[in-house]
Amino acid sequence: MLQITDAEARVMEVLWAAGAPLSAEEIAAGLRGPQRWQLATIKTLVNRLLNKGAIRARKDGRRYLYSPRLRRERWVGAQASGLLDRLFGGSLAPLVAHFGNQRPLRADEVEALRRLLESYEQEGAPQSPEIAGRRRPKP
Repeated sequence: MLQITDAEARVMEVLWAAGAPLSAEEIAAGLRGPQRWQLATIKTLVNRLLNKGAIRARKDGRRYLYSPRLRRERWVGAQASGLLDRLFGGSLAPLVAHFGNQRPLRADEVEALRRLLESYEQEGAPQSPEIAGRRRPKP
């Protein structure tokens, strides 16, 4: 799997969210926030991603438009597997226990885990977009 830095991942998130090819300037606009990267920095990150094969470029007049080649689901899966392997020896139960010990699980999270386990027991392969795709709400 491609090794993508945290900064490169932020660029990829903008491209994944866009759903359409973007110019470097449009990527920069999508990255607005506390991190104030210069356009030159963003172009450097884009070039690194091009060299890694994570994105593609298409000439559009005098500019280039960039789009992801790497699917977000594939990258997230590889990142999650790597974390699980590195920190928990590939075992899922200690990961869940660790996060449960770090902060109390909310009732809806416990219920979602219960549904996931039931689905796994019944079907052998859980289908749980509500867990896989959910992001923790901001307080």
